[in-house]
Amino acid sequence: MHGKIRIERNPNRKTKPGLEEALGFGRYFTDHMFMMDYEEGSGWQDPRIVPYGPISHDPAAMVFHYGQAVFEGLKAFRTEKDEIVLFRPDQNAKRLNRSCDRLQMPQMDEEFVVDAIRTLVRLDADWVPRKKGSSLYIRPFVIATEAGLGVRASSRYSFVIIMSPVGAYYEEGLQPINILVESHYARAVRGGTGNAKTAGNYAATLKAQALAKEHNCAQVLWLDAIEKMYIEEAGSMNVFFKINGEVVTPSLSGSILEGITRNSIIHLLKEWGIPVSERKISIHDIVEAFENGTLEEAFGTGTAAVVSPIGSLLWNGTLMSINQGNIGELVARLYDTITGIQYGRIEDSNSWMISC
Repeated sequence: MHGKIRIERNPNRKTKPGLEEALGFGRYFTDHMFMMDYEEGSGWQDPRIVPYGPISHDPAAMVFHYGQAVFEGLKAFRTEKDEIVLFRPDQNAKRLNRSCDRLQMPQMDEEFVVDAIRTLVRLDADWVPRKKGSSLYIRPFVIATEAGLGVRASSRYSFVIIMSPVGAYYEEGLQPINILVESHYARAVRGGTGNAKTAGNYAATLKAQALAKEHNCAQVLWLDAIEKMYIEEAGSMNVFFKINGEVVTPSLSGSILEGITRNSIIHLLKEWGIPVSERKISIHDIVEAFENGTLEEAFGTGTAAVVSPIGSLLWNGTLMSINQGNIGELVARLYDTITGIQYGRIEDSNSWMISC
């Protein structure tokens, strides 16, 4: 039983960042947050929107010790007609449940999750930025809250949604990024938690991410954990390669997160009649395509950047510049199309946008 969402309005509203301020990512937070609690035997209960603030948990709360924590990320957009819309939130709700299932956490009614997001966005609607390219980032998460040190699934959980106004990922326009191909550390393995959006997956990337920064690279491109050969995903993105006219992306092997933007990109490519395939692709395939001149474009996809052109790959000391480090035609078209749909500049023929 979820029940009706109870709303406790915040009497002390925050000062919102002005249009001239750089919003960055995750620096500011809205006036309210959504919360709901789970107890074994009773289910999910007491859905409520309360003033944004600290949450208190026992030091023995199992999330701190055994890592039962999953999350999602999506955005609310203010269209050119001043309407506030969400991009495919039903898919985020589905993926949240898949992550919960993998970590032995309780399922939630997906329609209720979307309704909770919409209700929270409506209440804090004045936090949805008006500046071009900006949006309201939404972070739902579930954590284990039972106090106990036995290694087992918790019997209590909290579901929380917080929101943060964020600026355009590329403040000065779409920019290619450099990627370090990681051949030592591993992010996930088939049968592990790679296809769940769980906190531990991201903790496992931090060491390699720091090394990438030392090499002037924005992100890491992960290879499979067994053979250290097959491409999986980048730090916060799924990846695509355009080779000799065909777009290729790694197939969902169980160690790769099933991205919602990834799914949308594949759908658009098929609509446009551009050959696209999901299959195993090795770093050696990429090197060969680079050397024979058939590696035409490469890009990452995700909620934060939408589409991110890859300007170069650094692997074993060799720098491979892609499309002379320039933005490719396909990358630009995909970026313009998806952001156009999100901001209401292009017709949403696939019914991806949901009004708040």
